[in-house]
Amino acid sequence: MALRVRTLAPEEHLAFLATLESASFLQTPAWGEVKREWRAESVGWVDDADGGEKVIGAGLVLYRRLPKMRRSLAYLPEGPIIDWSDPDLGRWLTPLTEHVTTQGAFGIRMGPPVVTRRWTAATVKTALAEGATQALGDVPADHTDHAATAVADQLRALGWRPPAENATGFAAGQPRHVFWVPLDGRDEDGLLKGMNQLWRRNIKKAAKSGVVVTRGSADDLPAFHELYVETARRDHFNPRPLTYFSTMFRALNAEEPDRIRLYLAHHEGDLVAATTWVRMGSHVWYSNGASSTHKRDVRGSNAIQWQMMRDALDAGATVYDLRGITDTLDEDDPHFGLLQFKVGTGGEAVEYLGEWDLPISRLLYSAFDLYMRRRG
Repeated sequence: MALRVRTLAPEEHLAFLATLESASFLQTPAWGEVKREWRAESVGWVDDADGGEKVIGAGLVLYRRLPKMRRSLAYLPEGPIIDWSDPDLGRWLTPLTEHVTTQGAFGIRMGPPVVTRRWTAATVKTALAEGATQALGDVPADHTDHAATAVADQLRALGWRPPAENATGFAAGQPRHVFWVPLDGRDEDGLLKGMNQLWRRNIKKAAKSGVVVTRGSADDLPAFHELYVETARRDHFNPRPLTYFSTMFRALNAEEPDRIRLYLAHHEGDLVAATTWVRMGSHVWYSNGASSTHKRDVRGSNAIQWQMMRDALDAGATVYDLRGITDTLDEDDPHFGLLQFKVGTGGEAVEYLGEWDLPISRLLYSAFDLYMRRRG
């Protein structure tokens, strides 16, 4: 049965999301408000069978204009939300292409929310200890989803470019590899026992040192941002402005109360760590984090993560998502320490299908790619 794609009103988009167990918060109408430098559009896949219109899929499309031109790249971060198990993905993706072309898109980038492989913390830890493998992808996975391979084959047949071909230029906006802590069927004792000895020791040390973790409000965002900027200088990344987080806090909580939280860890009155926590249904994300160079020995980062995990458990979440990890297992890589930190939680490394591109106008697509390379 053929499907068509049309623009959705925000309330239609939210009504569809409400039927799901979970979806990425990057695929909500509110995220379009956060990404102000892009033009946002909610789109829906409509099935007109049986004489009635039914929305059976949805996505947030972000349009980024090519400099000095009226054409745009259409981007669906961690989306769209469609039936990725359909053996005929063309009936979903062809009308999407037709729709965004009418909106002036010269190409599409999307991140199918399809998991391909998973590695337990024990498997990753063993690979790190042996030091013989330089990349996570070269380590035999504990679980491989062969249905995801079929999705990749369909995308190639439909003319989409795989992630390996998008490694340069306007690089992937969302991480292909993330780290999850499964929560389903577990309690606090089980979570704690699943962590490595260093994590358990650091959680105890933070409590003994008097670290106090509290929930913050929008009024605490300036304090969070000051610590975030300090973290950016130390870890060599470009910080986002305070207005970005203010908009994110307002927009996400306006769409659904308590979707985003701010956590603060203090030691003797000093802010030593601060994080944001986002929930969509059964999935909770650790979104942004900051920590002080001063007093790192009181282990505020461990304390705040432990509190967020317990709160995710109390909220009925089945997954606590620590977001991106590096694919490299090389201890000389600057992100190696972050990988070790996340592996210590006892969760699992997860690989998505990655972000795929479809050039609609190859000339303009190449021009935009060149522009983004020069910006980088």
